[in-house]
Amino acid sequence: MRKIKMLNRVSIDGYFASSNEANFGMDWFIHDPEVDKAAHEIGGRMDTLLLGGTTYRGFERSWVPVLNDPRAPEQLKQIAEELTEMSKVVFSNTIQSSDWSNTQIYNGDLIQVVSQLKRESSTDILVLGSGSIVQQLANEGLIDEYMFIVTPVVAGEGKRMFPDVMPFHLGLAEARTFESGNVLLHYVLKK
Repeated sequence: MRKIKMLNRVSIDGYFASSNEANFGMDWFIHDPEVDKAAHEIGGRMDTLLLGGTTYRGFERSWVPVLNDPRAPEQLKQIAEELTEMSKVVFSNTIQSSDWSNTQIYNGDLIQVVSQLKRESSTDILVLGSGSIVQQLANEGLIDEYMFIVTPVVAGEGKRMFPDVMPFHLGLAEARTFESGNVLLHYVLKK
């Protein structure tokens, strides 16, 4: 059975996105290539990406142009290519279609579709951003591993990671610190 792994950046006060929609809610992130590399290492190979509509729109607007931009930094181009190659499973009631390759859009039962995906024979599944998707999957116990990049910022406001989630317990699998002040925490769901 495939595992579902969540990766999100969070502020010290528990926000995963700011209220600034113009910057996709990422204006307080402290980017660090070493953290990204470590998260990739810990997460392992994943070929499927679960996204909600808001996160998907932001990703599509950000990453698709990078693919065709000859001036884009090589590191960003690699990320854009990796995201493009992944199967993107998008849950949205408003998005009807997409030109970004390897994208499937569902407006149906999230839990049913994700449960079926978990039963398929393939590599693990990644959830990035997508707060409402994370909350729904967490409430059903469908996320197996949680990776948080804790950014040394008190955001003060924004979107909370788990506002409407039933309590659950995690076991710490690994913690790494970085010179940037970011901390990468890797947890496994205790069942």
